Amino acid sequence: MIKRADPPSAPSAPSPPAWTFLTNHAHVLLSVAKDPAARVRDLAAAVGITERAVQRILAELEEAGYLTREREGRRTSYEVDGDLPLRHPVEQHRRVGELLALAGPAGAHKAKRRA
Repeated sequence: MIKRADPPSAPSAPSPPAWTFLTNHAHVLLSVAKDPAARVRDLAAAVGITERAVQRILAELEEAGYLTREREGRRTSYEVDGDLPLRHPVEQHRRVGELLALAGPAGAHKAKRRA
C-alpha cells in the first residue's frame, strides 16, 4: 500500500507563550500609555484578552488612581499617573513611570506627573 503525503499546511501564527513576566493589568496600562485614545476593542486585541476583561481592568486601574478617564464626545481617552508606586510589595519601591520607561514604547513614559 502506498501512503500519500499530506499536502503542506499554511504556516500558522506563533502561539502565545504559556506565561509572561507582566500581568494583563500591566499590558493594558502599557497599551493605554502607547495610545491614550485606543478603543477597548483595540486594547483587547493588543493584549490578547476579551473586551470585557479590558473594561474590568480599566475600571480597576481608574479606581486605584493609575488612570484618569476623559470623555471627548463619543470617545474616551486615558491619562496614566506615572508617579504612583507599583502595587506588589516586591516592586512597590518603583513607580509606574519607571515601568513605562522600561517596557513601554518610545515616548510612552510621558505619563502624567504630579506637581
